Amino acid sequence: MASYSIEFTATAEKQIRRIAAGDRVRVLRAIQQLSHDPRPRGCRKLQGYDDVFRVRAGTFRVIYSIEARRLLIIILKVGHRKDVYR
Repeated sequence: MASYSIEFTATAEKQIRRIAAGDRVRVLRAIQQLSHDPRPRGCRKLQGYDDVFRVRAGTFRVIYSIEARRLLIIILKVGHRKDVYR
C-alpha cells in the first residue's frame, strides 16, 4: 500500500502548537500513523461530510480529510474533545 502525504491547514498548525508538549507528542504520533493507514481502527466518519474523519489521541481529536486519488490527508482541526467540534 502506498504511503499518504500529510498537509496541515493553518488552523491545525496553530492548534497543535498550543497543545502541551506531552500531549503534542501523542497527537503527532497519531497523525504520522495516518500516512500508513488513513482509516485506522477506531476512526469515525463525521456526519454531514463526505470525506471527513476523526481519530482519537488521548483526550484530543484529530479531524482530517482524505483525498484518495492524490494520496493526501489534510489535517483540518486538532483540539480537546470538548472543543474541537465547535
